[in-house]
Amino acid sequence: MGQSEYLEVFIDESQEHLQTLNDHLMQLEKAPEDISIVGEIFRSAHTLKGMGATMGFEDLAHLTHNLENVLDLIRHEQMSVTSHVMDVVFESVDDLEEMITDIAGGGDGSRDVNETVQKLEALQNKDQEKAAASETAAAAVDSPQKPMQEQTAVQESYDEYERTVLKQSYEQGYNPYKIEITLDEQTMLKAARVYMIFDVLEQVGDIIKSTPPADDLEDENFEFSFVITVISSVEQEELKQRVLKVSEITNVSVEVVNVEEPVPEAESTSPSNAEEPAESAPAKKDEQKESAKSDKSEKHSGGSKKGSELNKTIRVNIDRLDVLMNLFEELVIDRGRLEQISSELNNNELSETVERMSRISGDLQEIILNMRMMPVDQVFNRFPRMVRSLSKELGKNVNLEISGAETELDRTIIDEIGDPLVHLIRNSIDHGIEQPDVREAAGKPAQGNVHLSAYHSGNNVFIEIEDDGNGIDKEKVIKKSLENGVVNEEDLEKMNDQQIFGLMFASGFSTAQEITDISGRGVGLDVVRNTFETLGGNITVNSVYGEGSLFSVQLPLTLSIIDVMLVEIGKEKYGVPLTAIVETAIVNKNEVYSAHAQKVIDFRGNVIPLVFLNEIFEVPDRESAKGNEYYSLVIVSKGDKIAGLVVDSLIGQHDVVLKSLGSYLSNVFAISGATILGDGQVALILDSNALIK
Repeated sequence: MGQSEYLEVFIDESQEHLQTLNDHLMQLEKAPEDISIVGEIFRSAHTLKGMGATMGFEDLAHLTHNLENVLDLIRHEQMSVTSHVMDVVFESVDDLEEMITDIAGGGDGSRDVNETVQKLEALQNKDQEKAAASETAAAAVDSPQKPMQEQTAVQESYDEYERTVLKQSYEQGYNPYKIEITLDEQTMLKAARVYMIFDVLEQVGDIIKSTPPADDLEDENFEFSFVITVISSVEQEELKQRVLKVSEITNVSVEVVNVEEPVPEAESTSPSNAEEPAESAPAKKDEQKESAKSDKSEKHSGGSKKGSELNKTIRVNIDRLDVLMNLFEELVIDRGRLEQISSELNNNELSETVERMSRISGDLQEIILNMRMMPVDQVFNRFPRMVRSLSKELGKNVNLEISGAETELDRTIIDEIGDPLVHLIRNSIDHGIEQPDVREAAGKPAQGNVHLSAYHSGNNVFIEIEDDGNGIDKEKVIKKSLENGVVNEEDLEKMNDQQIFGLMFASGFSTAQEITDISGRGVGLDVVRNTFETLGGNITVNSVYGEGSLFSVQLPLTLSIIDVMLVEIGKEKYGVPLTAIVETAIVNKNEVYSAHAQKVIDFRGNVIPLVFLNEIFEVPDRESAKGNEYYSLVIVSKGDKIAGLVVDSLIGQHDVVLKSLGSYLSNVFAISGATILGDGQVALILDSNALIK
C-alpha cells in the first residue's frame, strides 16, 4: 500500500494536531506555570513530527523536531514561558500550518524554515547554560538513588499477584522471562515500535507486566528503554532474536525470572526513604497490584476496551453524506405521496404500513440530519490565535470571549461561514477597539473585549460579534451614503438606526480614514452579507457611538429537510416553518381594528399586527372566502416580536424537502425556497422573519 493512500488521513490528523497545538499554546500563555499543558503540546508536536517523517515531509519533521526541543526545555522547567518564546513557537506553528495547507493542495510541503529553525535554536542555546546547571543539580540530588534506579531496571520487582501468576505458569511448563529493550535514540515513532514488540511477543507467549506501564508506553512517556515480563514456551535465544527483528532496536537483554525468590521488602524502599510510615508500603503494593492487573487484563484482551472506543468514530467524506441526503430527500417526497394515496384509498392495511414507514423514515431522517451537524467550535477555534496576532500587530490589548461554541450547524453551512466571520472579527479589532491610551482617556479599561457567541432560536442559529469599542459614527455613515449615491435624503428620513447602519453593506462602502491590509469597515461587507444570504441567512448591525457595536448573523439550522405548516392562500399552497410558529388561531373579523394604519388584534392581552399574505404575494381572493366572517391566523415570532399571518385555510403539518429557487429567483421577498408536495404540486416556503418588522 503506497503512502499516497494515507495522505488524506495524514492531512486530517495533522490539522487536528495543529489545532490542539494552537489551543494549548493559548492556554499556556495564560497559565505559563502549568507544566501539564506543555506535556499536551509536546505530545502533539511529537506525533506531528513522527507522521511527517513517516510520510517523507522532511522540512515539516525538521522544524517540528526543533520545536520539540524547545518544548522539552520548557517541560523540564529549564526555560521560562516568556512572550518572546511564545512568539517564536507560534511562528513555528504558522510555518507548520502553511506546509500542511500546501500538502493538502497537492504540494510537497517544502518550505524554507531556516529562519524559524535558527530562532528555535537560539532559544535553546540561550538556555543551554541554565539547562546544564539544572541537570548538574538534578544529578547531585539523585546520585544516592541512581544505583537503585539502575538496579530496578535490571531486577524487576513483582508483587504477590504477579509472582503467583509467574509461579503457576512455571509449574505448567512455561518459562518466565524478563526482557529489557533499548530503542535507537533516533526513533521517530517509539509507540509504533513498542506495539510491534508487543505483537511479536504475544505471538509466542503472554505479557504479564511492563515497566513503564502499557499506557505510558503507548503515550511515549519513557526515554528509550523499557522492561517486559513475559511467559513463553520458546527458548531464551529465540525470544531475543524475534525481538531483534523489529527495526530501530539497539539492545535486547533476556533473563529468566527466579519464581522461587521471595517478595523482597527492600525493593520498594531505600536508605533515603526508610523513614517513611509503614502504612505507605501496603498502599504502594495495592497500587502496583491494580496496575499489574490492568496491564495483564489489557494485554490478554488485546486492548479490546481501548480498541472499541477508538472504533466508535470513522471518517466519512462529506460528498457521501451529500449523496445520502439527496437520496433521502427523494424518499421524503415519495413518502408524502404514499401518505396522500393512503388517505384517499382509505385502506386500513395500507394506512398502517404507511404509518410505520413514516415513523421509521422519521427516525432515519433525524439520524441523517444529526450526521451532518457539527459544532461551530470547528470555526470558532481558529479565532483566539488570530486575535492574539492582530492585537500584537496593532498594539492593542484585546480579550476574546467565546460562548456557545457547542451550538451545532449543518456541515455545509459551517464550511462557508469561516471567512465572513474572520472579516467581521478583524473589523471589530481594527476599527472598533481603540488604542489602550484612547480607551483610558474615555474612562474605559485599557483592555478591549470582543464577545463571539452562538445560540439556537427556533429553526435558526444566531452568531453575534459584540465589541466594547468606539462604535459606528451614524453621521459618517449618512454622509458617505449620500456621497456614494447609496441612498437619497428622502429615504434616509424614513430609516431607523439599524437600517442606516445596514447601508454599510452596500458595495464599496467604507467610513475608514485609512485603508489597511487588515480590514476596512465596509470594504468587503457586501461580500459578507451576500455569503450569509446565499446560505438563507441575513446580517444586521446595531451600534452606540462611543460604546460599541453588535453584528448579528442569522443562519438556518439546516438547508435540507424541515417541518412546516402547510397553508392555503387562494388556490396556492405555502409552507410556514414550524419552528417560527407560536400557535394557530381563528378570529372574528369584528375583533380586528386599526392602529397607525396597521390592522391589529388584541390576542391574549397582546396587540399583534396582522400580515395579509394574499396582499403580500398578490394572490386573488377565493370566491368562497369573500363572505367568510373569520380569519385563519398563523401566529409567528421573531425574537420578542410577534405577528399574525392571515391565510385562507390551514392544511396541516408536513415534513418537506427545502429546495433553493436558484440564482434566477434569488431575491424573492419573504420566500426562502420551495418544496414538492405528495401530489406533485410545488409549495413555496415562507421566510416569516422577513414579514416581521
